Amino acid sequence: MSELRQRPTATQSSNGPEPKRREKRIAEDDHGISTLDIIRVVVTLIIASFGLSYYMTSSESVLWGYRPWYTRWPVVKQWVQGPVTLTPNQLSLYNGTDSTLPIYVAVNGTIFDVSANRMIYGPGGSYNFFAGRDATRAFVTGCFKEDLTSDLRGVETMFMPVEDVEDEGITAAQRKIRRERELRAARAKVEGTVRGWVGFFANNEKYFEAGRVVDGGDGGEVGESLPLCESAQKQRPKRSSLGKS
Repeated sequence: MSELRQRPTATQSSNGPEPKRREKRIAEDDHGISTLDIIRVVVTLIIASFGLSYYMTSSESVLWGYRPWYTRWPVVKQWVQGPVTLTPNQLSLYNGTDSTLPIYVAVNGTIFDVSANRMIYGPGGSYNFFAGRDATRAFVTGCFKEDLTSDLRGVETMFMPVEDVEDEGITAAQRKIRRERELRAARAKVEGTVRGWVGFFANNEKYFEAGRVVDGGDGGEVGESLPLCESAQKQRPKRSSLGKS
């Protein structure tokens, strides 16, 4: 009797390995969110964001107004071609009269492509007089008729006080030291104004830097400094209003 072994019943056999395999398959199928599901959700959200941005910005941008330089064809084209170098005479051709050429504005020798605002800088535009030239002096003085030139010599005078007081009670040496100090401050104001305008064009999302203005071979600016335009002259502070310093 001890050698006899009890055979498993049918019920016992059916409750053996087969239910375990079934449980394993169920566990494998019920493993939660897959990586593919996450990718699908992310892609759907991105597409929805692009579409909403395109609608909200009146079909101008799919990135909510953000336009990196590599998405702007003129900038990419300029990057591929490299920076331009133009003499003042060559720069004058880029004033918008030739529709096949971009519109350039230069400030302190740096050329900016402003073609995106042709209505303003193109022919008939309110700022067309800036197109095709370096008019840095006009940017400082505000004299858009008289100072359409890059010549900044003497422009710092507009920040120097008008000597309208005859006897200030100071020595000639003190007056000289004061003038040198004020001259340095005036030149710093000119430099700051120029940097501000360069930054305006450089940071404007519609414009981009295209190159540099180079000497046309005429030896540069010679002769006496240009006189201040009437508007700049009127902006000069008076010594009497400043008091003694």
